[in-house]
Amino acid sequence: MIASFEALVSEALLDPERPLPPGLGALQPPSARRRFAVHRNNMVAGLVSGLRERFPVVEKIVGEEFFAAMAGVFVRRCPPRSPLLAGYGDELADFLACFPPVRELPYLADVARLEAARTRAYHAPDVVSLNVAAFAVLAASEVDTVRLELHPSVEIVRSPHPIVTIWAMNTGEQKLAPIDDWRGEDALVARPHLQVEVRTLPAGGAAFLLALAGGARLDQAAARALLECGDFDLTLNLAGLIQAAIACRIVRNATTEAAS
Repeated sequence: MIASFEALVSEALLDPERPLPPGLGALQPPSARRRFAVHRNNMVAGLVSGLRERFPVVEKIVGEEFFAAMAGVFVRRCPPRSPLLAGYGDELADFLACFPPVRELPYLADVARLEAARTRAYHAPDVVSLNVAAFAVLAASEVDTVRLELHPSVEIVRSPHPIVTIWAMNTGEQKLAPIDDWRGEDALVARPHLQVEVRTLPAGGAAFLLALAGGARLDQAAARALLECGDFDLTLNLAGLIQAAIACRIVRNATTEAAS
C-alpha cells in the first residue's frame, strides 16, 4: 500500500492534470490543491536547478530561459529513479538527440554526454595512477604480453562533432572563436588526481583506449586502433596515456584477452 501511495504521489507531482492522491487533503479542498501545486513546482524547480549545475555548457549554448523550459520537459518525462541525485540527467543526451526544438544543434547531445561523463568521473573511486617510472621498465618486447588497467574515472566520448572544442570555448578553457574545422573529436574524460580533465584524443586513440578498457593486451588494442585508423601511432598514444596518468596497473604475462 505504501508503494502504491508513493507511486500515486510521484505521478501527481509530475502531471499537474492528475487529481490529488487519495489521503492528501486539507480543511479547504482548494487549499490542498494549491499547497500540492507549490510542492510540485518546488520539486521541478529543484531538479531543473540540479540539471543546470551539471550541464552548464548546454545551458550556455541554448540560453537560460530555453534551458529551464527544456529541462522542465525532461524532468516530467524522465524523473529521478534514485534518491542519489548526483547522477540525475544521464539520459539528457538521448533526450536532446530526439528533442525537435534543438534539431538545428546536432552537437548538443554529445556536449551533454561530455558533461555527464565529467560528473561521473568526479564521483569515481580514488585510485592511485601509475607514474612515468612505472613505464620506464616496460620493454618493447612485452607489447604482446601486457595489459593496462585504466583508472576507474576514465570515460571516452566519441562524436562526429568537435565537442571538446565547443566545450572548451564555453568554459573558458579555450578562447571563443569561430570553429573552422568541424571534424569530429573523441574526448578522454578522467580524474586521475583532484581535477577532472578533458583531452582530445589523437587518431585511433578512442579505439585503442576502449580496447584496453575491455581487457585487450597492448598489441591487440593497437591492432584494433589500426583497423579503424590507418594513421594510428602506438608510441604517440602510449605517451598520451602516460601523460594523462590514466593507467593504474600493469598486468604482465597476459597471454589471453580478458574481454572482447
